Amino acid sequence: MYKQITSHQNPLIKKIIQLQEKSKERKKSRLFIIEGVRECWLALKGNYQFKTVLVCKEIGDNKELLEFLASLEKEVERIGISKDVYQKVSHRKTTEGVIAIAKTKKHKISELKLPANPLVLVAEAPEKPGNIGALLRTADAANLDAVLISNPKTDLYNPNIIRSSVGCIFTTKIAIGSTTEILEFLKRKTINIFSAALDLDSVTYTKIDFKNASAIVVGTESEGLSSTWLNN
Repeated sequence: MYKQITSHQNPLIKKIIQLQEKSKERKKSRLFIIEGVRECWLALKGNYQFKTVLVCKEIGDNKELLEFLASLEKEVERIGISKDVYQKVSHRKTTEGVIAIAKTKKHKISELKLPANPLVLVAEAPEKPGNIGALLRTADAANLDAVLISNPKTDLYNPNIIRSSVGCIFTTKIAIGSTTEILEFLKRKTINIFSAALDLDSVTYTKIDFKNASAIVVGTESEGLSSTWLNN
């Protein structure tokens, strides 16, 4: 039987709320929150390290959850929480009664490993969590080799990104860097750069051959791409 938490004032519960609400806390502790059995499975598949898993047996006591718990390393702390506490800390209300604390990854562009002739997506200065999640879902659906985020304006482990990505954040290769760092990386790897733009001189994307190493670069909805990307 796991240790049971029934109070909203428990220090761990307060910590979870901080991790959900404050980017500064996530960056400082290098921890973030995962909700849902499916998302937890995908994070495990993506080699994320789990620190603590909280389970509300009143909500989640199914076979899939039990199999996930059995798959965790022994040193991962398992804690029971009451339904009242679960409803207090859950960012989503339909996540099968499981909430996990896991370690973030560094996502350094210098450490990104790509196959031969990769197809990658570059997103410049994305800000809205829902848009970032949509890009990750699209990259997963199109079987891209990686998503590179240039000058991000939002913390990657924002709960809304995790939710809108439907777990694709855990199974997609992601690298983060400045525009200069990513441009240098693409050129060093001899990856062709195709920038999306509404321009009279642009070419319809269906006429481009992406069979060779390629990067498709997209900007924000409001401003599009910077001149740095367009010039490169």
